[in-house]
Order: sequence, then C-alpha cells, then structure tokens
Amino acid sequence: MLVDAHHHVWTIARGDYDWLTPDLPIHRDYGLDDLRPLLDGTTATVLVQAAATEAETRFMLDTAHASAGLVRAVVGWTDLATSDAPARIAALAADPLLKGLRPMLQDIVDTDWILRSDVGTGLRAMQAHGLQLDLLVKPRHLAILPTLAARHPDLPMVIGHGAKPDIAGGGFAPWAAGMARLARETAWCCKLSGLVTEAAPGSTADDLRPYVDHLLATFGPDRLMWGSDWPVVNLAGGYNAWREAAHALVPAVAHAAIFGGTAARFYAIDVPAAVK
Repeated sequence: MLVDAHHHVWTIARGDYDWLTPDLPIHRDYGLDDLRPLLDGTTATVLVQAAATEAETRFMLDTAHASAGLVRAVVGWTDLATSDAPARIAALAADPLLKGLRPMLQDIVDTDWILRSDVGTGLRAMQAHGLQLDLLVKPRHLAILPTLAARHPDLPMVIGHGAKPDIAGGGFAPWAAGMARLARETAWCCKLSGLVTEAAPGSTADDLRPYVDHLLATFGPDRLMWGSDWPVVNLAGGYNAWREAAHALVPAVAHAAIFGGTAARFYAIDVPAAVK
C-alpha cells in the first residue's frame, strides 16, 4: 500500500491562489491527469488545500469524488476564527472524504493566531466532527505548539513539511530542539514532505539527510508520512527526484509505514485493492 500524503491540484482561473504569482514556473493548471503518470503504484492520495477559501475546499471535494478512488482524503480550509465556524465545519464534515482542515499559519503574521480563543472554538468543533488538523507552520511556530497540544489533547494533528526548516540557511539546531520536544510531548504525526523546496538550489539528498535522520529519530516511522507536495515540488527537481531521494534516506524497514501505513491510519483511509 502506497499513499502520497500531501499533494495539490489547482485551476488558475478560479482566482483564489494569492501566492501563485505569474513569475513562478508552476503558474499553470495542474490536475489529476498530470499526476497519475507519476504515481508508479501509489494506491491513494491526500489532496490538500492551496487557497484559503471554502470554494477551494468544494473544488477539491469535487475533484476527489471524480478521481475513481485515487483521492481518498481531502484536507480543506475554512475560517476557524469566525463565529459560525462550528456550523461551517459541520457542513463540510458531512462529506466523508473531508478528513481535515489546514489554516495557512505560515502566511498569518500573528504567530500566536492558532492560540486565540475564537480559533479554539473552531478547533473544538473539528474534534467533535472527527477531523484532523494539518499544521502549515514554520520554525517560528514551534515554541507555541506545545501550548496548542495542551489545550487540544484529543485533536489529531500533523506537522506539515517537517515545519519547514531553513535547510538552505543551515538552520538546524533550534528547529531540531523544537521538533524533538513536540515528538516527545505529543502524539502528533509529521509529514516528510516539502523539504526539498527549503533546501538551496542544486542540493542533494545528503543535504537533507540530517533533517530526515532527526525526524526518524524523534518521531519514528509510525508517526511519519511521505508526501510529494506536488506540484510545488516541481520547483526543486520534481516528483520522481524527491521520491527517489526519500526512498534512499529512509531505511527500507521503515518504508511500509512512511510511504503508506502512517497516512492511511492518520486519515482513516480505506485503500481499495487497486486504483485504475
């Protein structure tokens, strides 16, 4: 069983991808027909929001339902801070393919935003409806995440992209300490994704090794899940190059968990025997 635990699709004309500017090489439409030739045996995927709108969530759910069983989980978006967040969350959670929500914390100036009381109401509604929280964070958030864990101990959470360490700038030690604390004090999972785009251009797997080794040592294979971060990964070598690097960096004994089992368990994915 192989699961890509983190990828996107987008249609530029939808108009809500504020970060996806025309100067970027990935400023074009990407759909599942572009992804399928790259999957090489992957039996399920997790489709993750790339725009901070509910229209994006509906678009992804429509994509998932039309995917012939490939997309088995959707991580969407709604504004967790609004007074009607519980009702909005309930409406979205009525779709069985909606497995989680992802506030785009990296783009919010207030590092403590996720700790606000109004956001807490939304997080409690997520837990009540059996949803998971994807944490799109950077190292600046690591100090406040233990507080988040203490306030919501029963809400399943996963750290996206390994918390985006500054690999290009050699920012290892503070990130490593923060991640070790979270691994020790929480039951959270972590995505082995997005690392190649945090490294300097021309970097090799060896440049990623200290970060991958640290995540393996702290979280362990049963709390790590591999994601392609496609098509963003096209900015740093592409899908196949990142998958091959991850295969080389992860010990073979851990492949079953990291490349499938952890994501299937975390997102409650019922993977079909075969996906065409």
